Amino acid sequence: MTFTEQANKIFQQAIRDYHLTDNVDTPVNNPYERDSIEYKLYLKCWIDTVQWHFEDLIRDPHIDLAEALQLKRRIDHSNQDRTDLVEEIDTYFRQLFSDVEPKADARLNTESPAWAVDRLSILELKIWHMKEQAERQDASEEHKARCQAKLEVLLEQRVDLSTAIDQLLEDYKSGSKVMKVYRQMKMYNDPSTNPVLYKK
Repeated sequence: MTFTEQANKIFQQAIRDYHLTDNVDTPVNNPYERDSIEYKLYLKCWIDTVQWHFEDLIRDPHIDLAEALQLKRRIDHSNQDRTDLVEEIDTYFRQLFSDVEPKADARLNTESPAWAVDRLSILELKIWHMKEQAERQDASEEHKARCQAKLEVLLEQRVDLSTAIDQLLEDYKSGSKVMKVYRQMKMYNDPSTNPVLYKK
């Protein structure tokens, strides 16, 4: 089983588990060993899934403003958790390839592997929800056909992105590319770098 085959399977499991209650306040019940990559992948997709539904909720045109502000704070916190976890996954990859000597002509990649995995997790969410729309009993045939066409594109994108990630990992393993981690350096959540916070 390739890395992305395993990852996609775990992402699908996390999304299914969330939708048993379909409630943003449901606590995560991660079935994997805490220090494992499987644990990190499951948690990553759980965070993405909850945030997906946060984003749905905040777009309610009738939402109470105080509730919207509280939800925005939760989205910000979720984004920080997501970024921190992506960096943990990159640390896993860096350790995995730490003994590989890059070739003299080894090249860099525009993003680290964990940020590509981040996109794969979100893509799995798009597939779940587009499939849901394509099968909606209360929707028009035109709506379902349009969503089915989009679903087919998303499924092709999953194949392509999965292949690209697995190829990237092979390049790291062979030394054809240099494994580097690019930290996001988020500033707006840091009271020492956000001027609105440190000028208070």
